[in-house]
Amino acid sequence: MSTTTEHETRIEADPELPTVLIVREFDAPAEKVFRAHVDPKWVAQWMGPRSIDMDIQVWDIRTGGEYRYTALRDGAEIAHFYGSIHRVEENAKIVQTFGFEEQPDAVALETLTLTDIGGGRTRLEALSLVYSMQDRDAMLASGMDVGVREGYEKLDELLAAES
Repeated sequence: MSTTTEHETRIEADPELPTVLIVREFDAPAEKVFRAHVDPKWVAQWMGPRSIDMDIQVWDIRTGGEYRYTALRDGAEIAHFYGSIHRVEENAKIVQTFGFEEQPDAVALETLTLTDIGGGRTRLEALSLVYSMQDRDAMLASGMDVGVREGYEKLDELLAAES
């Protein structure tokens, strides 16, 4: 079992554009980080904050695929997410839409890029583009930062256990 160091999760909003950029490094090769995003058994273990469980209805992460899942807290449905997969480059990139049923007009176009940074480590960059600055600000105010940070901490734990 390898030791995982704590890594900063950067969440940046461009002051001029309706975008959010997430940057995070992982102590695992790109193949494992990619698998953790496309395998529903892995996704269900790490995505979102620690207080939330995922109920995945569809997880078809391939070019032309789709996904749909429900966030649960103490067994109660609290949020519903869905999207279309536009392009997948194995171990390197996923381009998708990200929809939130509770805010149906705030759909984001997201590009997740994985880069091998050597030593069996990977840098993840996820860029979300939304329609307006108002949508971007609502995304940031939603508490998504907690879900992203805690989710990536859980992913660190999962990747370390798989080593």
